[in-house]
Amino acid sequence: MKNKATLSTFSLVFLITGAIDSIRNLPAAAWFGSQLIFFFILSAIIFLIPVALVSAELATIWPDEEAGIYGWVKKAFGRSWAFITIWLQWVNTLVWYPTILLFITSTLNFLFFQDSTISKLFSTVGSIIIFWSMTFLALRGVHTSAKLASICAIIGMILPMFLIIVLGLIWLVLTHNSAISFHLGALMPDITHQSSWISLTAIMTAFLGMELAAVHVRQIKHPQRTYPKAMLYSIILILITMVLGSLAIAIVLPRQEINLVVGVLQTCASFMQKYNLEFIMPCLVLLIFIGSIGSMVNWIIAPTQGLAQAAQDKFLPSWLATKNSHGVPAKIIVTQAIIVTMFCLSFQLMPNINSMYWFFTDLSTELYMCMYVLMFLAAIQIKHKYATLTRPFAIPGQKFGYYLTCMLGLIGCIITLYIGFFPPQEALSLHHPELYKLYFLGGLIMMLAPALLRLAGKKLVAQAGK
Repeated sequence: MKNKATLSTFSLVFLITGAIDSIRNLPAAAWFGSQLIFFFILSAIIFLIPVALVSAELATIWPDEEAGIYGWVKKAFGRSWAFITIWLQWVNTLVWYPTILLFITSTLNFLFFQDSTISKLFSTVGSIIIFWSMTFLALRGVHTSAKLASICAIIGMILPMFLIIVLGLIWLVLTHNSAISFHLGALMPDITHQSSWISLTAIMTAFLGMELAAVHVRQIKHPQRTYPKAMLYSIILILITMVLGSLAIAIVLPRQEINLVVGVLQTCASFMQKYNLEFIMPCLVLLIFIGSIGSMVNWIIAPTQGLAQAAQDKFLPSWLATKNSHGVPAKIIVTQAIIVTMFCLSFQLMPNINSMYWFFTDLSTELYMCMYVLMFLAAIQIKHKYATLTRPFAIPGQKFGYYLTCMLGLIGCIITLYIGFFPPQEALSLHHPELYKLYFLGGLIMMLAPALLRLAGKKLVAQAGK
């Protein structure tokens, strides 16, 4: 009998692509014009490819044991560091959910009212309803969520991106004015200026989550072959769609007119008006909505699986580790939904949508980068600690290639962590940029504090018991 829980290479590729690649990331990258080409290539070299290669090697060493970032760091540094790592991955998603939900509700607002003006009440209520709906779907299990994510990625992400890219090319071919220049001077940023590097945050954000697919290793036939192959196909697809899609927006919309939340819809509307195709706009918006829903599905389950492992190791209340009949940690997923609901209610306090959207995106990225630092350090330790283990997939170049890959990844993470404290002031119209840095630091501390306090309390209990 065929195993219903088995994922094909095709499904895995679109599961990975759907979780990472997102139309909503295009406006933030488009903000930086033709220079985005340089930063996409750089980001792929110092982050996307290293994450994919390291994840592929580590995932195929222990396909039948604890999969994912928690298991890898646990084997390298022990349970305490593994808990910190999975906590970082989880709280990053808590901060990220409001951004994708804001994009989804803004898309619906545009679909129903043909208006790019964002209603706070509509965004708040819509976000809560959508997230709880996705939560109930996630409770049905990994296979159901993966199937939906693959379908949504194809019809709701690949197709709209392809359409945007094609229309962007037509725009250029028909000699319409371009909002950006493609001469060599414009393509190469002035790397001595800090402002040029801010685009790295927006682009790194578009590459987060490649390692999440590791939790699906047990649902893959022949993971030693299928998983690395799916990673390669995903990288190619993500780079092509993100670079060309971002350029299409940058070509049509001047930087000062790009809205982070509805920039894609603005671009689509400009295309449709130019070619008298306004009548297909509702269908395109609906596809974008479907694709955004699909990109969120995998994120609801994957980080909670690692958190459940932490609960089994007594770093969280044991009742959180309980799984339902579909094999998902239901109590963690429901708790997650309650916290996200509280974040969504904070929309009512937002003075400026663009600023808050960037703040949440930036904070989410920084938390995730802290996790990736631990992942690359764990990979280095595993190479030394488990040197005799068979590696069905090995990073090319033997030890030199392996350590070089890890070092490139660490460099990418450190640069992004530093740049994250400097927002694009011109685009966000910030009157007090120093306050942004203060709030940002406070956000990082607030997200990390519960895990650090839990570890400190656990150590005190252990010492008192001696």
